[in-house]
Amino acid sequence: MAIATISRTDQDIQSAVLDELTWEPRVRPNEIGVTVSEGVVTLTGRVDSYAKKWAAERAAHRVARVRAVANDLAVRLGTGAERADPDIAAAAGHALEWDAFVPLEGLDVTVSHGWVTLHGEVDWEYQRHAAERSVARLTGVRGVSNGITVRPDVRPDGHALAERIVDALARNRATEAERITVRVHGDTVVLGGLVHSMPERAEVERTAWNAPGIREVQNHIAVAPVLG
Repeated sequence: MAIATISRTDQDIQSAVLDELTWEPRVRPNEIGVTVSEGVVTLTGRVDSYAKKWAAERAAHRVARVRAVANDLAVRLGTGAERADPDIAAAAGHALEWDAFVPLEGLDVTVSHGWVTLHGEVDWEYQRHAAERSVARLTGVRGVSNGITVRPDVRPDGHALAERIVDALARNRATEAERITVRVHGDTVVLGGLVHSMPERAEVERTAWNAPGIREVQNHIAVAPVLG
């Protein structure tokens, strides 16, 4: 009986992910295969840009009851989308320069066979994320490795900061704060507890990263989708 229940749930998730991919205008669902095992979604197939691979992954994460996503999509650039590495590097530099959230000083860009690698240091996680997002959307990019580290210029106040993070979670309608545990060790936040979806888990982590002085967030929150 338990096996039949899991199988039926996985089929429902698979159908929902396929529907969400059809609803997502940035991807072509006929290019993407979807399999589900115990709530873990695997995406396979080929897309013609890294931006589409990223968009497909985000779409799968939005579906209720998805526990995790394995993105095995291959990027095969279409006709006219090929770009020389120097051109991609130049475009990446301009993209970072024009992104208001990215501090360009101290960041390095390396491109090899269309794969962009970012290195350097920033003060906030949102800056690290913005840098990756800026280059991921460029034509000719096959993949992105984000080696940027977060090194805040302030020191966090452990106990007080944990309380402030809990307060921030309580203000956020996207999650149930009472199901989340927050500990601060030096400049590291450790999250625990239970949520009902991957977007909710990501939102809790994003909230923790907003705390000043944080260099690392260890997200140990489990996802237990609501059945039925």
